[in-house]
Amino acid sequence: MFSLDGIKIILVEPVGPLNVGSVARVMKNMGLSQLVLVSPQCDPLGEEARRMAVHGVELLEQAQQVPSLAIALQGCHRAIATTARSRSLETPLETPRQALPWLIQPSLTTALIFGREDRGLSNDELNQAHRFVGIPANPDYTSLNLAQSVAICAYELSQAQDQPDQQVTLPVDRLNLATSEQLEGYYQHLERNLLTIGVLYPHTAHARMEKLRRLYQRAQLTSEEVALLRGILGQVDWLWQQLPASHSLSQKPTP
Repeated sequence: MFSLDGIKIILVEPVGPLNVGSVARVMKNMGLSQLVLVSPQCDPLGEEARRMAVHGVELLEQAQQVPSLAIALQGCHRAIATTARSRSLETPLETPRQALPWLIQPSLTTALIFGREDRGLSNDELNQAHRFVGIPANPDYTSLNLAQSVAICAYELSQAQDQPDQQVTLPVDRLNLATSEQLEGYYQHLERNLLTIGVLYPHTAHARMEKLRRLYQRAQLTSEEVALLRGILGQVDWLWQQLPASHSLSQKPTP
């Protein structure tokens, strides 16, 4: 049996203390222990939350509270975001049973992200995940309560840990996967670089960077590979700085 201790359950701006308490309870039921709250819009330690948590109160008391999703994902090597929205990107929307076993990896810290009760996750927040999960439901009424969504996913994780054939064991050369913050630093550096040399333009940069993020996330880069790529960008930065001052930043270099 694989442990679920390395999986963070991240709630982004939860507004309902009853939901937060219920999430803590179902996490306790299913063997999950890391609860992270991004800018909670309620008191996660209040009486309502504690009442719903029952024997999961310790998870509320130990929950990490952070101001942004990026900080919540620090140290994570893999992240799956839940969403009800279909996306036009290459990454498909998967079911919990298909995708969640990917998070169970003894050598990694991973995360499962849940959005706001009323509007879910923003596009920028979704871009910080590697894969996307949607819970199949009655097409006449697809909206699920936050705590219900966590319960379904927590159950699937608990079932997957008992089935070794569902586990995805990393090959030796993938054991040192880059963390979320390492990748984010690279994406920001890449975007600045590509804007500077004229490969990207401000009005289309966001959409094109989404595609590049998906490409790199499919590659599952290691820390060493990210360092190599950033070294290349650093050299491009240096070469660009050597150009005569009269060379316009808006002019593309000759190939």
